[in-house]
Amino acid sequence: MNTSSVRAYFSGTKNAAPLAVFRILFGMLMLGSIIRFVANGWISKLYIEPQFFFSYYGFEWVQPLGEWTYLIFLICGISSLFIALGFKYRISIIIFFISFTYIELMDKTTYLNHYYFISILSFLMIFLPAHAYYSLDAWRDEGIRSQEVPAWTIDSIKLLLGIVYFYAGLAKLNSDWLFEAMPLQIWLPAKYSIPLLGDILQQTWTHYAFAWSGAIYDLTIPFLLLYRRTRIFAFTMVVIFHVLTRVLFPIGMFPYIMIASALIFFDAGLHNKILTKVSEWLKISKSLFDNGKTYQFSKDWLRKASLGVVIIFFILQLLIPFRYLLYPGELFWTEEGYRFSWRVMLMEKAGYANFKVVDSENEQRFYVDNTQFLTRFQEKQMSSQPDFILEYAHFLEDHYQQQGIEDPKIFVESYVALNGRRSQPYVDPEVDLTEIEPSLKYRTWILPFNDKIKGL
Repeated sequence: MNTSSVRAYFSGTKNAAPLAVFRILFGMLMLGSIIRFVANGWISKLYIEPQFFFSYYGFEWVQPLGEWTYLIFLICGISSLFIALGFKYRISIIIFFISFTYIELMDKTTYLNHYYFISILSFLMIFLPAHAYYSLDAWRDEGIRSQEVPAWTIDSIKLLLGIVYFYAGLAKLNSDWLFEAMPLQIWLPAKYSIPLLGDILQQTWTHYAFAWSGAIYDLTIPFLLLYRRTRIFAFTMVVIFHVLTRVLFPIGMFPYIMIASALIFFDAGLHNKILTKVSEWLKISKSLFDNGKTYQFSKDWLRKASLGVVIIFFILQLLIPFRYLLYPGELFWTEEGYRFSWRVMLMEKAGYANFKVVDSENEQRFYVDNTQFLTRFQEKQMSSQPDFILEYAHFLEDHYQQQGIEDPKIFVESYVALNGRRSQPYVDPEVDLTEIEPSLKYRTWILPFNDKIKGL
């Protein structure tokens, strides 16, 4: 592609309806997610009741705010509604990104790939004119109201979705997933009570069929959605795939988010029909927004800056999932570079971690009852993830210093089972974890994995 072709592309425009529909669906789904979170009592259970929270490296300052945590969720929910309405869009999407990401960073225990997806998607949307068409902003301000938007603003969402799917497919190209059907062979038989599917899910061939079809689906679905002749078939597969995963696994709103997001691959005709139907329900005139104008950034430098940020954003999205190559050892074992890389439901780890506290002055020792400090969910997560283990050890150090032990040493006896293998020692029990500072360096205190998983 030559320079003139690149310039021609970035000068091109598309009908704004797909971006408007995406904005509306995104806002409504996020509002539904917040309401669901509140209704299930998860704010108190996850962010108020625990006495200790696991932090992301570099974001230790992000902590729940006690009862004020409800306010963060309220702000996030209101901004979601405003996004859907297209009211004060730019401010609303910035507030949503900050509040949602703050919620995500409050406790690493709740990490999910789709939380990360929502954070980076909302960041991307800050730089997109999703309010230019069929929004309260466009209704109130003729200067914003536009029927056409730069083509790259719509295609950037398609690209992000494509990266999520394709990288998830690449991650499945490993020997555990393809040749052992792991961890599906562990998870699927447990779903025996599901009507109609229960018996089928007990069959070994079903586990392999799910594994291989899942990999093929992730690797091909972005391209099938892009190609007009296969788009309806691909969207049907999107619906089937995500409804099935919703039935089989407790993954919240993610299936609905991905189904709604896939609509952006369709031509503007479908989205204009959707908006026409919405207009009929709301008894408003859609024709007000059909002015034939093309959206223009208020300043040329703002357009260039927005485009520059988006380009850097995508470079990072392409590179970050491969950071695991900087570390030796088995990725599934050490988990160095595992998060934020679209490795979706690829492993089942079960662990045991018994912490020993040694008083440096008199060599007296005792073992920690983890239930005194962690919820059952937190302990499960901690027992098989090395950065959790290290952070918890430093918490124990601080706690016992406050209890009068001037220089406590913390050791852990830990065993982890990965994808159906027999458990094996995980952390070197001779290492005093208080001597190790959290960092992004290779964790030499993790014991070697006694097997090999081939693939990406």
